[in-house]
Amino acid sequence: MNEETFPGPIQIPVTTANEWEQRYIDDSAVEDSKKKVKAFLIPKESLKKVLDLNTEAVWAYLGINDQKEKTLLFVGANYDPATKKWINVYGIGEGDGEVGGGDVVYDGARPSPPF
Repeated sequence: MNEETFPGPIQIPVTTANEWEQRYIDDSAVEDSKKKVKAFLIPKESLKKVLDLNTEAVWAYLGINDQKEKTLLFVGANYDPATKKWINVYGIGEGDGEVGGGDVVYDGARPSPPF
């Protein structure tokens, strides 16, 4: 990813999001304070897409993307009174290719540092 193409693809297939989340969970590296992520720059389009799901809440999962950058993955959430749990609500992928018509979560966040 680079600044010229920000935010890049914001629709991430659920299977890819699960891989990124697992990378974050499995990451046991101690962070150098100079590299520790302090904030995320989030494109308005990602927030709009997840808010357009018209859910009661939004999950923000932590993940590590294919460029080895920490990222936030946005997923809608509705409370299920029968199970007393928050249930993920995914978007529907637009266009062709990997995300077209499938379940997606929303990304596009840039960690700071380095961005």
